[in-house]
Amino acid sequence: MATGGEAGVLLLLDMLPIPAAILSRRDDELVFDAVNAGFRRVGLDTVASRSPLTRLLGARILSFIESDDKLTEFEWKFGDSVDYRYFSVRLARPSTAPAGERCLLTLIDQTGQFRTEHSLRREMMTDSLTGLPNRAGFADQLEAAIANRARDSYAVLAINLDRFSRVNACMGGLAGDELLISVARRLKGALRARDTIARVGGDEFAILMAIEDGQAEVLQLARRLEDALTTPFRLSDFEIRVDCSIGIALGADEDGEAEELIRHAQFAVKRSKKSGRVEIYQTRAFDLARAKFSIETELRRAIDAGDLELHFQPICDLATGRIASFEALSRWTNERGISVPPSDFIPVAEEAGLIVPLGRWAMSEAARTLAEWDRAAGGCCGVNVAVNLSAIQLQRDQVANMVAQALSTHGLDGRRLTLELTESAIVADPDGVSNTIRALKELGTTLAMDDFGTGYSNLAYLQRLPIDVLKIDRSLVTGMLADRDKVAIVRAILGLAQALGMKITAEGIETPELAQTLAALGCGYGQGYHYARPLPADQAFRLLSSVNA
Repeated sequence: MATGGEAGVLLLLDMLPIPAAILSRRDDELVFDAVNAGFRRVGLDTVASRSPLTRLLGARILSFIESDDKLTEFEWKFGDSVDYRYFSVRLARPSTAPAGERCLLTLIDQTGQFRTEHSLRREMMTDSLTGLPNRAGFADQLEAAIANRARDSYAVLAINLDRFSRVNACMGGLAGDELLISVARRLKGALRARDTIARVGGDEFAILMAIEDGQAEVLQLARRLEDALTTPFRLSDFEIRVDCSIGIALGADEDGEAEELIRHAQFAVKRSKKSGRVEIYQTRAFDLARAKFSIETELRRAIDAGDLELHFQPICDLATGRIASFEALSRWTNERGISVPPSDFIPVAEEAGLIVPLGRWAMSEAARTLAEWDRAAGGCCGVNVAVNLSAIQLQRDQVANMVAQALSTHGLDGRRLTLELTESAIVADPDGVSNTIRALKELGTTLAMDDFGTGYSNLAYLQRLPIDVLKIDRSLVTGMLADRDKVAIVRAILGLAQALGMKITAEGIETPELAQTLAALGCGYGQGYHYARPLPADQAFRLLSSVNA
């Protein structure tokens, strides 16, 4: 029969709204001194020797009883994977109670909360359209693979559907969704049981692949995936062939996190789109891409801040040696004081859309410099300035208006300006370029075709467009004295220009012998290191004053 104190404890225990029990140690075993109704309802038995609580948590409870701790809490999952329960377990004893006696155990049932969180997490990690893991879910599985497997035992394949946007545009979003579901099924059917597929973007899938036989095994799976999409998909009355680009990142080549591995596979996909074949991520290619992005970022700031400058290379009359004009060339020293070659930053500017502001700056700066030279000479300084126009700039900018504004702002006649275009710029948009060229001619400018002899060399353009100057590319001039074929080509270009009434400038003249030979062949003008390297504006003007004095 319980004493009055014990009866009070039992009464308080039963008043608790949560499962609770008082446990003590007897002969190194746990016993229940008391349990409340809530404890009985959760099915943990009232006899300690039969209770799953003591079987599963007995050692931990005994350790607490024997310690000097007054309170500890931990989480406990009880049951199998289908019918399980989550409890927050709390062990406590009064501050006056000595160690080694007994403790109060309380359980807070958090099963509903955990199941709700698990359900929400599963929804967050799953693509609602295909039922596959989404990018976050895939990254979680990849993190587990990185943590638990050797790096040479897995790879990530990124798969991008080519021209998928056309399906959405022509047939609507529902047809696009239906196609994605069908593609997902086929790709999943091409995998082995131990591989995982996820939809990580609108038209992009990713696969976590277990590897046993190295890179060849990964390429074999890539071919299997391509084969799976060979048969056309039927949507409504249409049969649609789906091609894909595949990029691979090998775990053995990576030291980073899951997201980095996915990015590397996606980078390889971009290369695959260009090459038309499966691509494996290469560190060098990625480093080059990052370097281009760095150049783009710094170049954008440099253009905004006006940190670029023009250098000027003289174009000389081969008969007299006098300077007839200068070609304006952009030069850039970055924030770290490193000179970045134009061959590095001009392609980046074209790709990033910076060539338009860069070209506008170059045109304005060239006109300003020529106007300053005129003022320094007390009148016309006697030379023109040539400025290059990019093919992309011709397509995207109002070039004629831009040139007219530069001439007007600095008070120059259009005849003082030569505009250099490449053959590729003309071929890219013949009609549009033709209209622009005629508008530029109305301003009085001279038009030169740069790098002639290396591109399409379509003679119809020379006949149809008002080109004034042909510039022979340096690749035909360099080494010409030792190459009969080059001499023959240069002679043919000179004859063509003479027949069409055009002037000729030869690029890449580096020796006096080369200059003399070209002059003897009938070439009128030349430029190259034999005369001068590209110079800052003040040095170029001093050279002009010296040579043409």
